[in-house]
Amino acid sequence: MHRHQELFSDKSEIYLSSRPRYPAKLYQHLVQLCDNHERVWDVACGNGQAAIDLADYFAEVQATDISQQQIGNAIVHPKVKYSVQPAEATSFAENSFDLVCVAQALHWFDYEKFWPEVQRVLKPNGVFAAWGYSWFKIRKDIDTIIDQDFLQILQPYWARQNQLLWDGYVDVPVPFKLQPMPAIEMTMQWNIDELFTYLHSWSATRRCMDAIGDAFFVDVYEKVAKVWGDPEQKRRIAMDFCVIAGKFI
Repeated sequence: MHRHQELFSDKSEIYLSSRPRYPAKLYQHLVQLCDNHERVWDVACGNGQAAIDLADYFAEVQATDISQQQIGNAIVHPKVKYSVQPAEATSFAENSFDLVCVAQALHWFDYEKFWPEVQRVLKPNGVFAAWGYSWFKIRKDIDTIIDQDFLQILQPYWARQNQLLWDGYVDVPVPFKLQPMPAIEMTMQWNIDELFTYLHSWSATRRCMDAIGDAFFVDVYEKVAKVWGDPEQKRRIAMDFCVIAGKFI
């Protein structure tokens, strides 16, 4: 089996290891915005990557996702309580949380229903925050190959909501006063297989493969491999990162 063929196997532990972890600086700043650090709600938590990090700063983490599969595969942590619930309608009591946060998912919600739910469950003076990452840079020659032979092919297969994230959430209608946030850098150290496992996990990649097959993915992997060098060599992946945070007036 060629190295790139191994990337097509849906092994949850491989996907988990290749999904970026969020910078500690992000959590440290959000903690400073909160009056208390008792309870936090991680909305659309996926497999719990943000939830387990939030557990370092809050006494209790409630983590919800609409997907039973995601919750079923979530990372177990003694301070994190997972449940299958839609973001727009939960069973949480009013005034429950010091912080409500959304990692990599704000662009998917029905805002007319979501914002009232956030306001209902937040404590007075509670904080809402959302963040996400999108494009990345490695090295000019590698970036050029990925752009020309991968990203341009994927273009028609992205859901339109992704544009909100790519634009840094500036067009999301937020009903609260935004707080100034520091510049936060998000970087990963990946070898070529970790990079391509991440690229393979994109929804647009899977849609594209369903439509035209996986030959384009194999092709870009082999082109990048020629300039990468030792396939085990880790390279710095610098990702575009955005964060918004605020308090309801």
